[in-house]
Amino acid sequence: MKKKEEENERAGGQRATLGRRGVATFLLTWIVAGVFLQAPGRRGSEVDTVLNCCEGDVLVLLDSSGSVSSYEFSRMLTFLSELLRPFSLGPEEVQVGLLQVGTVPHLQFGFGSHSTQQGLQEALMDTRQLRGDTNTEGALKLAREEVLRPGGVSGTREGLPKVLVWLTDGVQPGPVEGPMAALREDGVAVLVVSTGHGNYQVLRKVVTPPIDSHLYFVDIDDMSIITEQLRDAIIEIIRAERLQVRDVTASTAVLHWRPVLSANTGFYNIRFGPVPSGVGEGGTTGGGSGTSPSISGAEYLQLKRPGDAKHAELSGLRPATTYRATLIPESNAVFIKPLTVTFTTQPEVLGPLFIRVSDANSSSIRVSWGPLQMDSVQSYRVEYSPLSGSPVHMATVDRGHSTTLLTQLQPNTQYLVTVSAVHSSGQEKAMSVKVCTQEELFPLADLQLTPMGGDSVQVKWRASAGTLQGYWLTWQGANGSGPPSSRYLPPSTLSTVLTQLPPRARVCVSPVYQTARGDGLCCTAQILSDTSLWDYNSYGHS
Repeated sequence: MKKKEEENERAGGQRATLGRRGVATFLLTWIVAGVFLQAPGRRGSEVDTVLNCCEGDVLVLLDSSGSVSSYEFSRMLTFLSELLRPFSLGPEEVQVGLLQVGTVPHLQFGFGSHSTQQGLQEALMDTRQLRGDTNTEGALKLAREEVLRPGGVSGTREGLPKVLVWLTDGVQPGPVEGPMAALREDGVAVLVVSTGHGNYQVLRKVVTPPIDSHLYFVDIDDMSIITEQLRDAIIEIIRAERLQVRDVTASTAVLHWRPVLSANTGFYNIRFGPVPSGVGEGGTTGGGSGTSPSISGAEYLQLKRPGDAKHAELSGLRPATTYRATLIPESNAVFIKPLTVTFTTQPEVLGPLFIRVSDANSSSIRVSWGPLQMDSVQSYRVEYSPLSGSPVHMATVDRGHSTTLLTQLQPNTQYLVTVSAVHSSGQEKAMSVKVCTQEELFPLADLQLTPMGGDSVQVKWRASAGTLQGYWLTWQGANGSGPPSSRYLPPSTLSTVLTQLPPRARVCVSPVYQTARGDGLCCTAQILSDTSLWDYNSYGHS
């Protein structure tokens, strides 16, 4: 009973097998039927579909040992040429590698070596047979550790489908079940083509299900019969039916897809909305796939994009909300199944809503912000620097405080102050303001009045520091009698002579800066017939 089941199972796995006997009649009938049944332009349409369909890495494991004759080896290369010809190659499409099996396995070319069909076809035709022993186990070790490992020089790409196509004559493949199982566990789809009478029980164990489309026994002269079937099996694995979500924020997300239409063949209908409560995501943040075009039981929005579009931005989303988006290719020429993805928007990143400045002087400013967000913010970072481009200074403030005093600032300087709310997730939200320190108003250093005879005096003073613009000189009679007089003097003048002073005139000199007057000094002059008595005191002027 068991033996009969094995025979039936073997017969099911050999549906693609054709012997030399009777093949000519079958082929002639098949070709003639194809001529009459194939619609005009179908071949071109199929090729275009293949060219635009796929994204993945295909590694061919080619038996190049001495058990394969030169004729058989050339037939295998011809088969590979036809099998791979329709695929569009490139860093964002299909990449092909060729690993030969011999005594010492040899990587003929790795992924990314050929980005055009011409280069790939020439490389296949230039491939020379290794001969020697059939060290399939060593070749599989090389494939797993180097070629099919992401990040290597010739390695596969991260996150894309990986396919291993093993062409063998079936003669003494060696202990391959373990290495093949390890590759399948790594996510590699294994397909096998045997041109001899290999061990069916071994080969059926190494392929990735389903066996009927991933395992082929075929005569070396009849390999072309399975070309389309095998190619379809590869396409089914690496077909780029992935709707990706990138650049997800609290309110926006960008959908990316591989175009399957053109500007003249249709358009894309995009539906998106929150996943109803109680319904699982059906995917994870950043990508997933499905076939349902509807978002039942929930509000949804709709966008349309032209047939040559590759991405669309979804806006107006709610923070920390799970969404489902469906891309529906609309075309009158062919039905293309919709793609669905679920994703979750980022939590809203809270930051300061206002910044206030107070207690500003020439060297310090107090900065305050709000409101406090102790539940979501880990700390606040305050950065400040002059707008002239000097180095940025930084202060860290605990999340329980909303104010800090910035010190050691330059006087009369405009600063850019940025307050950032730092969240435990590493996200930040900031607000910036421009603030100015006050000008430093230095007081007058000294003031002296020297009698010049009669009602004239010489007024002398010492210069002040800072951004001095000049001096303001005022005088008036005793106790405010008589009209006041004034005179503005440039910053280079440090003395002047006043004449016709009234008795006991009060003379004041104040430094003048860009924004205000500094503290000045005053002297009261008492003019006598014999002696002049000068009473000296200081005066504050703002």
